[in-house]
Amino acid sequence: MILIKPILTEKTYKLATDKNEYTFLVNTVADKKSIAKQVKSKFSVDVEKVRIINQLGKIKNFGSKRQSGVRQNYKKAILTLKKGQKIDLFDMK
Repeated sequence: MILIKPILTEKTYKLATDKNEYTFLVNTVADKKSIAKQVKSKFSVDVEKVRIINQLGKIKNFGSKRQSGVRQNYKKAILTLKKGQKIDLFDMK
């Protein structure tokens, strides 16, 4: 499974409405071509561009700094669709 879930925040909603860019949380081993292929087959849209961000997990301290841990690393993809196309998942009107 390449696409894990869409990222729905105020910032990503603004990107979707203004610039026609959609953000998804993706598998850490996924590449740009496989992400575009998956989105095209699942949502029936044409992807113009894919940008990928690898985010390292934050170091967090617990219990008055006696124990520390690391949050999980993740990868997100920002997809630009062709003009006139949209993904209904992000349409909240």
